[in-house]
Amino acid sequence: MTLDLAMPAFVQGLALSLGLIVAIGAQNAFVLRQGLRREHVGSVVLFCALADAALITAGVLGMAQALGERPNLARALALAGAVFLAVYGWLALRRARQPSELRAAEGGAGLSLAGAMAQAAAFTLLNPHVYLDTVLLVGSIGAQQPAALRIWFVAGATTASLLWFGSLGFGARWLAPWFARPKAWQVLDGLIGVTMWVLSVLLVRHALAGLG
Repeated sequence: MTLDLAMPAFVQGLALSLGLIVAIGAQNAFVLRQGLRREHVGSVVLFCALADAALITAGVLGMAQALGERPNLARALALAGAVFLAVYGWLALRRARQPSELRAAEGGAGLSLAGAMAQAAAFTLLNPHVYLDTVLLVGSIGAQQPAALRIWFVAGATTASLLWFGSLGFGARWLAPWFARPKAWQVLDGLIGVTMWVLSVLLVRHALAGLG
C-alpha cells in the first residue's frame, strides 16, 4: 500500500474525528479540569483516547462486515452521513456566531485514581452521542474505504482523539485561557463547519461514483 493512497484515508479519519470531538462538553471540561489540577492526567487521557479507539475500530469493522454485501445500503448510509455532516457543519457555523467558552473549575476535593477513572468512564460511555459519532457515523464512513485503507482511516481517527485529549490534559494550564476566550471558539467552530462541509461533499461524490 503506497503512502499516496494511505494518507488521504488517514487525513479523512483525522479531520472527521477532530471535527466531532472538539466541542464544548462535559467530557472535555473534565479532562481540562484534571489537567489544571495535574491529577491523574495520563490515566484520564489514555482512557478517553483508548475508549474512542475501541469504539471507532468496532464501528468500522462492524459496519464493513454489515455493508460488505449491501452496496445499496452502503450508498444510502454514505448519503445519510453526508446530510448529517452538512447539518453538523451548519450548526458549527451557527455556533461561531454565538460566543461561548469552556471553563473547568479547579475547586473541590481531589479525586483518587479510581474516582477519576470512574468519572472519565461516565463522561465517555454514558453519553449516547459518543456511540452515534464513533460507532455509527465514523464507522459507516470508515467502512466506505477500500479494505486495505480502513486501517489508515482508523489510525487517523484514533490519532485525532489522542492528540486532542493529550493536548487538553497536558497542555491545560496553557490552553485554559485560550478556551475561556469566546472568540477562539468562534474561530474553531468556523473551521469545524467548513471541514464538515468538505467531508460531506466527498461522501456525496463517493456515493454517486458507486452509481457509475
